[in-house]
Amino acid sequence: MNQTDPYLEATEIIDCHHSDIKKFALEKVGDRLGQVEKAVCLYYAVRDGIWYDPYYPFYLPEHYRASNVLKGGRGFCIPKASLLCALGRASGIPSRVGFANVRNHLATRQLLEFMGSDIFVFHAFTEFFLEGKWVKATPAFNRELCKRHGVAPLEFSGKEDSIFQPYNSENRKFMEYLEFLGSFADIPVAQIVDAFEKTYGRDRVQGWIESFEQTRSVRQGRFDVEDVVQ
Repeated sequence: MNQTDPYLEATEIIDCHHSDIKKFALEKVGDRLGQVEKAVCLYYAVRDGIWYDPYYPFYLPEHYRASNVLKGGRGFCIPKASLLCALGRASGIPSRVGFANVRNHLATRQLLEFMGSDIFVFHAFTEFFLEGKWVKATPAFNRELCKRHGVAPLEFSGKEDSIFQPYNSENRKFMEYLEFLGSFADIPVAQIVDAFEKTYGRDRVQGWIESFEQTRSVRQGRFDVEDVVQ
C-alpha cells in the first residue's frame, strides 16, 4: 500500500464518496488536469464559499461531516478544513487535516468574552500531497472577513504552505502559532472536545452545548458584525 492511500479514502466524517461532495468537486475543478491546479481551485471555493462562523456547533461527528458543512454553507476552521479535505480526496488528491494551537490577536470583543481566552486550540488546516510533498492550506477566513479585520486574505499556490500571517496590514500581531499538534486522516472529535474543556473550562463548554441543544445556536449573534478589537 502506498503511504498516501489512507488519505484518499472516505471516513465517517470526511465523506468524500458522498454524491454532493463529488458533484461539487467536479463542478469546481472542471477540466483542470493538474493536481496542483485542482487543489488551488478547491481551496478558494471553500475559503470564500463557506462562511466563517466561530459559533458553529463542535461536539458531534455530524458537525464536522463534509457533506453537512457543504450543505450548511458555514463553519469555523475545523469544519472548513474537513470539507476541503473531502473535496481533495474526491478529486484524487491525497488529503488530510492538520491542527495547531494558536493565539489570535485580532478577534472580536464578543468572541473573546465568549471563549474567555485568546488561545484557539485545535485550529485546523488542510494538507494536500502535491508534487511529492505535503502542503498546508488554511481556508478558514473568507475574503470579506479578512478585509474587515485589516489582514490580507490567505492565498494558496499549491507549491508552499499557506498558514496565517503573524502580522496584519497595519503591522499589528495577527496570528501566533504556539504548537503544531499533528495530522489526521479523520477529525478527532473526542480529542477536540477534551481540549476545549481543558482550555476554556468544562462548565463553559457544557454551557455552549446546552445552548445549542435548546436553541440550535451556540451563541446568538453574527460574528461578521461584531466589534473588532483594536
